[in-house]
Amino acid sequence: MTVQFGIDRLLAEGELLSQLKGRRVALVAHPASVTRNLAHSLDALIAAGVNITSAFGPQHGLKGDKQDNMVETADELDPRYGIPVFSLYGEVRRPTARMMDSADVFLFDLQDLGCRIYTFVTTLLYLLEEAAKAGKEVWVLDRPNPAGRPVEGLALRPGHESFVGAAPMAMRHGLTLGEMGHWFVRRFNLDVDYRVVAMDGWQPDAAPGHGWPERRVWINPSPNAANLNMARAYAGTVMLEGTTLSEGRGTTRPLEVLFGAPDLDAGKVLARMEALAPDWLAGCAIRPCWFEPTFHKHAHQLCSALMIHADVPFYDHQAFRPWRLQALAFKAIRQLHPDYPLWRDFPYEYVHDRLAIDVINGGPALREWVDDHAALPGDLDAMTRADEVEWAAASHPHLLY
Repeated sequence: MTVQFGIDRLLAEGELLSQLKGRRVALVAHPASVTRNLAHSLDALIAAGVNITSAFGPQHGLKGDKQDNMVETADELDPRYGIPVFSLYGEVRRPTARMMDSADVFLFDLQDLGCRIYTFVTTLLYLLEEAAKAGKEVWVLDRPNPAGRPVEGLALRPGHESFVGAAPMAMRHGLTLGEMGHWFVRRFNLDVDYRVVAMDGWQPDAAPGHGWPERRVWINPSPNAANLNMARAYAGTVMLEGTTLSEGRGTTRPLEVLFGAPDLDAGKVLARMEALAPDWLAGCAIRPCWFEPTFHKHAHQLCSALMIHADVPFYDHQAFRPWRLQALAFKAIRQLHPDYPLWRDFPYEYVHDRLAIDVINGGPALREWVDDHAALPGDLDAMTRADEVEWAAASHPHLLY
């Protein structure tokens, strides 16, 4: 069955388009904001007669040209259409009053990865909050969650909010951005005119994509989100950004590895993982490999690594648990090398008073479990399951598909 994304429905249905007639419209977009025919949403909407008066780019920019993490984008004037393109990852993360004044309706058309830390989630919340203040409408042109419905990971703890953690949701949240918007409106009691242009025909549990439609082209929503394997693994591998271990930046397969390091033996780490919690390795294949990053951590050094293959023929959608898998890799390294300098000490997403790994996880619990010699996999599992059950119950009323 052909799946229509929100942008496709908006362009195809005259009744929807007519509601934008005579109004100033802004578009929040990135490189993956394309129609089924691969026209960028900005071009397609303007060609359809929509009065686009401004555009907004999230982290990595409207063009997606900022390859590395935490690289800001400046505001600019679109050279083709002459409209302002505002950056929501530059001088500000939250739309200013001047930005909100540029339109009456804000179309939010970002492809997400289904992970709390992926900053497009927080960008949506900030837009909703500012729209509520300014009396503006927000429409999410919905797109699939490529990680599907499974929920996994600890919930963010109060007081640990950041740009990579907007609210107490699980790391792998299981929602589309349209659904997440409904949860945000209810959670924060936002008085905002909010609507979702829902997808037609999306089946989040259907094989083989389990979230990603088989007949839809994958386009990187951010420079390092190169394929479906990465999207599935990301809720675990993103934690590597808070460590001294390479996440594969500087290679052609970033964020598809459990780690890479010149001073570790990946085979020994994998053996310890299998001894500690073999069921946490289910649903994928893990392959020892080598790589030499051309930039970023351990640049130009040969790294021993573990590659994740969460794809055909190894993928089991219900069994694969990337957050636990990554946590297990950390635990195995800590047991093999108790004094290994695992945690990276640098400001992460402009948070200066906490370790990056704690910012990423929304609290210190994961790090404390890794560093506690007596803590077992069952201890982390019990703590995490409680959060997962609570989040699944809180988010369920907002499911649209």
